Amino acid sequence: MRDVYVIGAGQSPFGSFPDETYLSLFETAYENALESVGGELDPDRIDEAFLGTLGVGGRQIGLSSPAVTEHLGLHGVPTTRVENACAASGYSFRSALTAVRAGTADVALAGGYEVMTDTSADQTKWWLGVSGETEWERTSGTTFAGVYAQMASAYLDAYDATVDDLSRVAVKNHGNGAKNPKAHLGFECSLEDARSAPGVADPLNLYHCCPTTDGASAALLASEEVAAEFDGPAVKVAGAGAASGRVGLFQRESLTSIPASVQAGEQAYAEAGVAPDDLDFAEVHDCFAIAELLAYDDLGFCERGEAGRLLREGVVDPDGELPTNTSGGLKSKGHPIGATGTGQVVEAFSQLRGEAHVQVDDPTYGLTHNVGGSGGGVTVHVFERTEVDA
Repeated sequence: MRDVYVIGAGQSPFGSFPDETYLSLFETAYENALESVGGELDPDRIDEAFLGTLGVGGRQIGLSSPAVTEHLGLHGVPTTRVENACAASGYSFRSALTAVRAGTADVALAGGYEVMTDTSADQTKWWLGVSGETEWERTSGTTFAGVYAQMASAYLDAYDATVDDLSRVAVKNHGNGAKNPKAHLGFECSLEDARSAPGVADPLNLYHCCPTTDGASAALLASEEVAAEFDGPAVKVAGAGAASGRVGLFQRESLTSIPASVQAGEQAYAEAGVAPDDLDFAEVHDCFAIAELLAYDDLGFCERGEAGRLLREGVVDPDGELPTNTSGGLKSKGHPIGATGTGQVVEAFSQLRGEAHVQVDDPTYGLTHNVGGSGGGVTVHVFERTEVDA
């Protein structure tokens, strides 16, 4: 199995863009990824593409990936649409990684895109709902916010965590996102702002929920031999993990953990040969504030049930022991469903090359964690700044 490197990564601005399309947004992300390569990469060297999207609003569900690559001028390149809800581009990245590791591609494009702000609130709610369990949860009227609210209630009841800890996620991530010019909600908020926001699904309020967002992101993966041709710090994919889980909450033994995150994290750590204590930063899935607390526990950042302590003690702040969601996370940067996973890779790539807007001090290892739905599919990747040996 060959070593694989990320040689370029870029994204479009995340936000509401009524004059853009999924094609134009991905074109921006792709061009930014090409520009980030330490040297000129001839697009003709891209052997295969894997692009993630849910297809919010029903636009171009069939053959959307070939439509994108044709728009980019990548004529004839084999290309696959990957759909795994909010983890769509986490899985597109995994597919590209697998292709380069296996030697069926020397250079592969991974990415994702979504346009979500041109549908009505009811239509958007419907499209988000298709990522939940559709035979029982959805038909009983459960919204996606309602699903995570049940998880939040169970967690706050079981452990030493409070609604204020959920608000601290918003304060931290908005503080980071305010420094990210591509963030959808690029403003700071106070703890009082987050405490006093209107309710959405008890105990979650508006500041505990990420926005629906338009945007795209892209990453270029290459073999070690190809990566050696380019300048700049090398970003190696040191470890990869993925797992599926029960889609419906009613099918699970516990609401205070996402087993697929645990499984995917253990795989990624083992493959990279690192432990959570070795990480210098992390980008975790925070579609709702409780999701970030669950990630701390499931990925081993702390003992189970201690996630609130990490927030209260500043461990996950930019100057803490494990800065988390320095991009602003889904909460501030935004959550264009299909683009989120590779959007996290963009931040990891920037951090390890020393180019992030909220730069951590001399990082060596970083982690990305991308969750589909409420845990039906998860990817975890560990990245390492290293030397290319070829």
